[in-house]
Amino acid sequence: MSELRRVLKRQFGFTDFRAHQKEIVEAFVAGRDVFAALPTGGGKSLCYQLPAVAGGGLTLVVSPLIALMKDQVDAARANGLAAACLNSTLGEEEARETYRDLAAGRVSLLYVSPERLALGSFRDALAAFGVTRIAIDEAHCISEWGHEFRPDYRALGSLRALFPSVPIAAFTATATRSVQDDVIAQLSLQKPLVVRASFDRSEIFYRVERKRSVGNQIVGFVERHRGEPGIVYRSTRRATEETAALLRQRGIDAAAYHAGLSQEERRERQEQFVHDKVPVIVATIAFGMGIDKSNVRWIVHGDLPKSLESYYQETGRAARDGEPAETALFYGANDIATIRHHISRMEDDSERERSEQRLQEVLRYAESGVCRRRQLLAHFDEQHPGNCGACDICRGEVETEDATVAAQKILSAAVRTGQRFGGRHLVDVVTGRATDRVIERGHDRLPTFGVGRDESLEYWLSIVRDVESAGLLARADGRQSGFRLTDEGRRVLKGKASFVVRRSAVAAGTPAGGGYSNRGGGSARSGGSIPSERLTPGGDPARADYSPAALGGEEALFQRLRRLRTRIARERGVPPYTIFSDKSLKVMVRNRPTDRRAFLRCSGVGEYKLEEFGEAFLREIREFLAGE
Repeated sequence: MSELRRVLKRQFGFTDFRAHQKEIVEAFVAGRDVFAALPTGGGKSLCYQLPAVAGGGLTLVVSPLIALMKDQVDAARANGLAAACLNSTLGEEEARETYRDLAAGRVSLLYVSPERLALGSFRDALAAFGVTRIAIDEAHCISEWGHEFRPDYRALGSLRALFPSVPIAAFTATATRSVQDDVIAQLSLQKPLVVRASFDRSEIFYRVERKRSVGNQIVGFVERHRGEPGIVYRSTRRATEETAALLRQRGIDAAAYHAGLSQEERRERQEQFVHDKVPVIVATIAFGMGIDKSNVRWIVHGDLPKSLESYYQETGRAARDGEPAETALFYGANDIATIRHHISRMEDDSERERSEQRLQEVLRYAESGVCRRRQLLAHFDEQHPGNCGACDICRGEVETEDATVAAQKILSAAVRTGQRFGGRHLVDVVTGRATDRVIERGHDRLPTFGVGRDESLEYWLSIVRDVESAGLLARADGRQSGFRLTDEGRRVLKGKASFVVRRSAVAAGTPAGGGYSNRGGGSARSGGSIPSERLTPGGDPARADYSPAALGGEEALFQRLRRLRTRIARERGVPPYTIFSDKSLKVMVRNRPTDRRAFLRCSGVGEYKLEEFGEAFLREIREFLAGE
C-alpha cells in the first residue's frame, strides 16, 4: 500500500485516496474482478490508471467516448502515463505508430472503442501485446435495462473467454441494482468486488420549473451564470440551434451541438468547449457521455429528460471538481406529449413498457413536493432523509395549491365533450368563450360552459398542463388527438382523490433563486470557490482584466494562474484542465507557494507536473506577490 501511495502522489499529485478508490485499486492490482458504481467526479479514471502504473503491463480501457479519447489520453500523459488510443479518428500513420509502441511495450494504458474490440484481427493483436487488466467505462451501456444501452457493448461479453485469467473492472456513474446484476452477468465477472458509492452529489443544487417562455427562462438562468462554463440540453436539433442563437443575441458566446452537424463540426465545437474557448454549449444528448471537463458550473435541461438515469448523469457533468454547481429543469405538457408519441411508435412491447415507466418516474420527480435529492437517491436504492437544503423544495422555493375543484371542471368538460378535444377547446368551454367551434358542436349548452369565468385564460391553460402532466388526462393516440380521462383522472373527478399543483415561488433565472451559484445572492454554500463574475462575456481568460485593483487579491491571482494555464494548454493543444484543475489553482492561491517543495505540497501537483509546469507557475506567483 505504501508503494501505491507513492505512485498516487508522484503521478497524480494526491496524498490520499477518495472514498472507495483504495479498495478498488488494491483489488484490481491483486487480479480481482471489480464492479464499481461511482458518481461522476468520484475518481473512476484513477481506479484503473494507478494500477496501470503500479501493476505494470498493458491496461486496456474500453470506452464509448471516441470523440473524447484524445482528451483522456492527453490528461493521462499530463500525469506522465504512457497512454494511447485506437479508434476510427486516427490516421493510418498514427495508428501504425501506436501499434509499434504497443509491440515494443511502450504503452501501459490503451483506450479503445467497443466497435474496435469487436474486430477479430484486433482481438488477436491484443493477445500478442500482453493485456494484464481490462477496464470497461460506462459499463451500464452493456445492459438492456440501462438508459443508454448500446448493442456494440454486448460483444464485450466475449472478453472473459478471450482473456480468462485477466481481471476485468466495470465502472459506471449510474446504475440501478438490476443494471448492476445484468452487467456482472454479461461480463461473467468472477466473485467481483462490488462497490456502490453514494450517488449523492451534495455540491449540486437541483431546481425544477414549469415552462412559461422557455427561451427567456434559459437566457435568464445563463445570464446569472455569465462567464461560467455550462451546458444547456434540448431535445431537438432545431431547439439547440434556436437556443444558441438566442444566447448569442444576448451577448453570451454559445455553440450548438447535435447529430445533424458534420463529424468535423462536432469535434471542433466540443474542443472549443472543453478548451475553454466557448463557455456555453447547447446540445442534444448527442453531446457524449461523461464530458471530461472538471469545471462545468451549471446544467440546464430545456425539455423533460426521458429517464431519471439520463437526467442524473447529465446533471452530474457539473461540479466534477467538487466545487458548487447549479442545475435547472424546465418542462411542460408538450414535452410529455412528444415523449409519449415516440413511445407509441415503439414496436417492442417490453421496450414501450420500460419507456413509459421511465417517463412516469421523471414526472413524479418533477411534480412531487418531496426533496429532489431524496427522490434521485431513492431511484438508485439509496436512502436520504430529505431536507437537503440544496434543492428548490427544501429551500422553500415551491408553493403548493389545492386545485382539485379546478381540475374537476376541466375533467368534466373533457367527459361532456366526448373525450375528443384538446386543451384549448376545453378551456374555451370552461371559460365560456363562444367560439365557432364551440357553438357548432353545441358545447355552449353544456353545464360546464362558463363555470370558470372567474379565472383568466392563462390560469386555465396552466391547469390543463398540470392535469396532463400529472397523468389525469392523456391523449388517445399521439399529439394531435383529444384528451381522454385516465383512471386517476376519474378518481379526481369523482372526488376520491385530491389534486395539488406546485408553482415555483422563485424563478430559476433570477438572482433570488440562490442555489450554489457563485454569482447569485444568498448562496446556500460557497464551497470556498472564487467567483468568475468579472470575466468578459465570452468567459475567455485570455481577454479579462486581472489587475489586483480590478479583482482583489485572491481573485486576481486565480485569474492570472488561469490565464497561464490557458496559454500553456493552447501551446500544447490540450484542454486546460489537463494541466491543473480549477481546484488545484485555488489551492495554489490559498497556499501561495514560492519554491518547488511548497508547490509539490499543493493538491493535484505530482512530481511529473512539478517538472513540466512548476517553474512557470512559481514564476507567476512570485511576480504577483512582488506586485502586491
